[in-house]
Amino acid sequence: MSVSLRLTRMGTKKKPFYRIIAIDSRVERDGKYIEQIGIYNPLTGEKKVNSEIALKWLTNGAKPSQTVRDIFSEKGIMKDFHESKQKSKDEKNKLSRSSKKTSKK
Repeated sequence: MSVSLRLTRMGTKKKPFYRIIAIDSRVERDGKYIEQIGIYNPLTGEKKVNSEIALKWLTNGAKPSQTVRDIFSEKGIMKDFHESKQKSKDEKNKLSRSSKKTSKK
């Protein structure tokens, strides 16, 4: 199952707002979603995102849509994600280097 982070439309005619959701990529735009991450109101510019849930889904491999990626970038979530990814990569490299040194002896 491939999970994507995208927007689902809510609201009335001419007054939309969107939920940022985690959803199976094969499901239609307004279909059943797995978890709500935040909201986006384009009329007022309001953007609320639960960063802990967003980071959880990103680390589990969910692919954000371009709009969701832009919202996450504004909130600093993409920066946090890339830093945590880099940190874990550095830790893996340290462990592999130390194991190589001990195996050579």
